[in-house]
Amino acid sequence: MADLERDDFIPLGKITKPHGIRGEVKIYPYSGNPEQFVGAYRHVYMAAGNQGPLIEQTIERARVQGKQVLAKFKNCLDRTAAEHFVGREVFVQKDNLPEIGEDEFYLHQLEGKELVDISGAFLGISSHILTSGGQDLLIVHNQGREYMVPVVGEFIKFIDTDRVVLDLPPGLLDIND
Repeated sequence: MADLERDDFIPLGKITKPHGIRGEVKIYPYSGNPEQFVGAYRHVYMAAGNQGPLIEQTIERARVQGKQVLAKFKNCLDRTAAEHFVGREVFVQKDNLPEIGEDEFYLHQLEGKELVDISGAFLGISSHILTSGGQDLLIVHNQGREYMVPVVGEFIKFIDTDRVVLDLPPGLLDIND
């Protein structure tokens, strides 16, 4: 991992608590779709905080339980070991993300881009995604103002390397005032 930077990774979820006595942990997936997590990733990375080092882990097995994922890491042998992982974020290298369909996108593809509406008018620069239990929100900055735009597929018309074209309902940005 010597040549990789923190920006080469995206967070998949957060470990919420140990499960059972055999070293399993519960992971809350940020995507809201735990099925996507299971089987897609064998090697992940963990970090204790935004600045902490990323440490590679191997997932031996994973399964869905409700809205979370139960995962067993290779060197996590019992509940005591699993308790040390609680609160850590789980990351994957961007290059190891599964292929997506033509009309699909990953949330990180919206970050750091110029946003324009369908007429070409500048809306701002996206800074990050706010992920909550409800609707994901794209945080947008423009001339000292901050907007929150719901990440809804119908609003996103086009994504390229530098910009995102949005078709927002009338008045949506006005409610941020």
